Order: sequence, then structure tokens, then C-alpha cells
Amino acid sequence: MTNIIHERHDDSAEGADRTRDGIITASLAYTIWGVLPIYFKLIDVVPALEVLAHRIVWAVPFGALIIMARRQWPEVKRAVTHRRTMALLALAAGFIAINWLVYITAVQRGQIFQSSLGYYINPLMYVVIGVIVLREKLRKFQTTAVLLAAAGVAVLTVSGGEFPIISLTLAVTFTIYGVIRSRVVVGGMPGLFIETLLLFPVSLVYLIWLMQAGESWFRLDDPAMVGGLMLAGPLTVVPLLCFALAARRLRLSTIGIMQFIAPTLQFLVGLAYGEVLTVPNVICFTLIWTAVIVFSWDAWRSTRARPPLPATGFR
Repeated sequence: MTNIIHERHDDSAEGADRTRDGIITASLAYTIWGVLPIYFKLIDVVPALEVLAHRIVWAVPFGALIIMARRQWPEVKRAVTHRRTMALLALAAGFIAINWLVYITAVQRGQIFQSSLGYYINPLMYVVIGVIVLREKLRKFQTTAVLLAAAGVAVLTVSGGEFPIISLTLAVTFTIYGVIRSRVVVGGMPGLFIETLLLFPVSLVYLIWLMQAGESWFRLDDPAMVGGLMLAGPLTVVPLLCFALAARRLRLSTIGIMQFIAPTLQFLVGLAYGEVLTVPNVICFTLIWTAVIVFSWDAWRSTRARPPLPATGFR
């Protein structure tokens, strides 16, 4: 009897440790994503397309190191030898590249609020896709959250005089990317590595062309800028690795609620950089935040009895 009690205590302690580690790694991932606009602001003299190319190029060698350290080369090999998997990853790579480019451009143009709004809308967009594509039925509180978000976008469009094209583009492209990736049996890190590898040749050729034309910001006489552009690699790979580790340790409801850390931090960064918070902005974000609260509460309520995500999820 004593041994059974001791074993249960060990299991409970191990579960608590996994949850703690999961919260730490998830917090780190979402914090990096949330303050990423600061990085793009620091190098905003570099055109967005060149920044994107560097992000892709430097993510490949850094990603390879992570794959090597985690011994995931067999998973990469299985993926690249499967035609359907590679086709889906190539399609996913296209959408994530568009998402990254729009995001970098938005930050450089001082539209961090719009990017923040896009990532608030993103989880709700998954719900809409589920209804339209998968014919899923919305729960009462999901319907309320979607209507609140739609009202917020409508207020910003009508009263603010600007259609939130950046926000909706970010939300739509990332949602499509997520749907495609959900149909690919490959871990998070191997998947990102293959995606960036597929985008690598075009990006490298573009950077070489810029250098030959004398228009590149990657110059050996400016080591600070060289280091800054190379930093795009780890800043792309590290948060995904942290998220992958967290997803194996936390409940889906916990991940779902914590994902709003990133857009909240982005919003605060926008305030710090002096973006103007207009009345339509305030009304829109209030409606969105209310939608987020309703959505998160409904997600927590509906998944609290589910077990933690299996180890076969994101890796």
C-alpha cells in the first residue's frame, strides 16, 4: 500500500513538473513572438523583402542544428521522400512566407496594432473555417465570440475609415497555413525546416542578386547589421521549438488561452512606439478582447476534461 501511494505521488510530481516546464516554454515562445516587432523595428532600414529572405536563409542552418540535436533527421527524410507531404509543405511554405512578409511590412510601416489584431482574430478564424469547410456546428459561446470579433472589424472599417486588410491577411494566411499543416504528419521543427529549405534557393538567389547590384544591407563593413540580419534565424526557430516542447506538456485549453499573450504584447509594443489609438481602435479592440475572453472560457470549459496533448503532436 505504501509503495502504491509513493508511486502515485511520483506520478503527480512528474505531471506537475511537465506542466511547469510546459508553461515556461510556452511563455517563452509567446513572449518572443510578442516582442518580435522590436527586432523588426531595429532593422527597419532594410526593405521587408530582404528581411524576409534573410529570415528564411538563416533559419535553415540554425534549424539544421536543432534537428541534429534532437535526432530528427529520420523524420525529415521520411517527409522529403513522400510526394504528398512535400506538396503540402510547399503550399504551406508559400502561405507562411506571405504571412511573414505582410507582418514585417506592417511593423516597418508603424501598423503594429493591425498585426496584433490579426493574431487575435486568428483562433476565431479557425472556427469559421471549421463551419465553412468542415460543416461543423458552432457552440453558443463560439457564435458569440465570432459575432463580437466581426463587429469589431466592422467598427474599425466603417468608423475608422480603414479596412483592416493587414489584420485579415495575417489571420487568413496563418489559418490556411495551420489547416494545411494539420494534414501533414510531420513534427513542428522538421516541418519548419523543410518549409524554409524549400524557400531557401529563391531567397539565396535574391540576396546574391542584391549584393551584386550593390543594394544589399548585408555588408561586411557593417558587422552590427550583419549580426542583426543573421539573428532572424534563431528568432524564427527558437520560439517554434519552445512551442513544440510546450504542446507536448500542456492541455489544449491551456495552450489556447496562452496564445493570446503574443498579440497582447504586440499591442503594448505598438503603444510603446507611439501608434495612435483612435476611438474606433479602442472600440474594435474592446470587442475583440471580449470575444477572446468568451472564446477562451468556452475552450477551457469544453476541453478541461481532456488529457494532455500526446507526444505525437508538435515536436
